[in-house]
Amino acid sequence: MSNTFKLEILTPKRQFFSSDVEALTFTSTDGERTILARHAPMISTLGIGELKIKQDGDWKTAFQSEGFVEVRPDEVLVFSQLCEWDNEIDVVHVQKIKDAIEEEARSQQSIYEQKHTAISLTRAMTRLKVANNSKTRL
Repeated sequence: MSNTFKLEILTPKRQFFSSDVEALTFTSTDGERTILARHAPMISTLGIGELKIKQDGDWKTAFQSEGFVEVRPDEVLVFSQLCEWDNEIDVVHVQKIKDAIEEEARSQQSIYEQKHTAISLTRAMTRLKVANNSKTRL
């Protein structure tokens, strides 16, 4: 039996990844989960965080945004609002976004605005973390 499974990751803008892999680790809304070959079928939500793919013995890291994962008997499907490889993240641009979100947070009034800002800030900070972690591994 093979120790790999077919993984497909889709975003609204592109097919982010499609290949056979050994493992998938993702951030769900209630913690980190790892999928290996022959995992039981399941559906899980994606939170904002890191997504790691083990292929040919090496781990690759990406940023993931909200979405869900479907584990099927023959494949795993990931649907995410945004996925970026660590080396695709424009750190300067994301830092500017983070700074603007923090400035906006100082003037907000409604609970809705506060929640939206918290989500946006979490997304920006996680993207920076993923990008910076890849640079420290080099």
